[in-house]
Amino acid sequence: MVLIISSFDKGKLWMNVNFEYYKVFYHVCAHGSLTAAAQELCISQPAVSQAVRQLEKEAGTKLFLRTSKGVQLTREGELLYHYVKPGAEELLEGGKMLERMLNMDVGEVRIGASDMTLQFYLLPYLEQFHREYPKIKVNVTNAPTPETIKSLEEGRIDFGVVTSPFTSRGTVRQFQVKAIRNVFIAGSSFRELEGRKLEYKELEAFPCIALEKNTSTRTFMDAFLAQQGTLLKPEFELAISDMIVQFARRNMGIGCVMEGFAEDAIMRGEVFRLKFKQEMPLRHMCVVTGESSLISMPGRRLLDMMACDQAAAEHPAGGR
Repeated sequence: MVLIISSFDKGKLWMNVNFEYYKVFYHVCAHGSLTAAAQELCISQPAVSQAVRQLEKEAGTKLFLRTSKGVQLTREGELLYHYVKPGAEELLEGGKMLERMLNMDVGEVRIGASDMTLQFYLLPYLEQFHREYPKIKVNVTNAPTPETIKSLEEGRIDFGVVTSPFTSRGTVRQFQVKAIRNVFIAGSSFRELEGRKLEYKELEAFPCIALEKNTSTRTFMDAFLAQQGTLLKPEFELAISDMIVQFARRNMGIGCVMEGFAEDAIMRGEVFRLKFKQEMPLRHMCVVTGESSLISMPGRRLLDMMACDQAAAEHPAGGR
């Protein structure tokens, strides 16, 4: 019984050993010298000797034999080193990797964005970020706003860039970064509508093209038209805004898209923008974030880059 209690007490004693002693022990073993270990650890040789003596005292046995060439492990020391070595090297490697991450030499940023927010807001920032931090992996999940919000809530992305309107849990925070407008466009077969100030109700008489219902653009369009007493049943529901412009060019209907997607086609005269007695209100691209502790260091760095530009835009030098 006494031997069992003594063994238990020894286990408790080992648990209380200062881990700094193990660190010194590892470096003495790795370098085979107290002097070399001291140089590696940037401490004095007496401090190394003291740590080794303290560890041997706690162990109740000699761990090293002093020789003219340095030190040599005893059988007991070899046994301890067998277990200390992998743990010490893992800790050292972890420290190195953490330092590299803090220095932006390694890491990953995970972003959720739609084709709209990627093309008309996020892409220039990704270009700048890659130029400044070429070793950071950038993972962009291209998905509609509702899916991006879900990915954020489930912790699968660092942040998202979405368009209003959207719904989310209370843990999601947002800040607006860019105002956008939806427009209706049409091709040459609908020239009788060009230049007229239309009522939205008139759209019900024409074939229409819109994004799928699981997108914020479609949600916004349907809600606004409902306020105008208008219900559209699009003949074509597409997943990509660019394709709405292509369908409109081919006179397959009147399309509703974010204005930026149609600019080039309007300038080339391939489609024209319909005018209405009341314009659709502006909506916004927003950066959405979740718990700050879940955002990676590269993710925070990219967010800071965007936030700085946003602050500069809102408070230009010399502004009042």
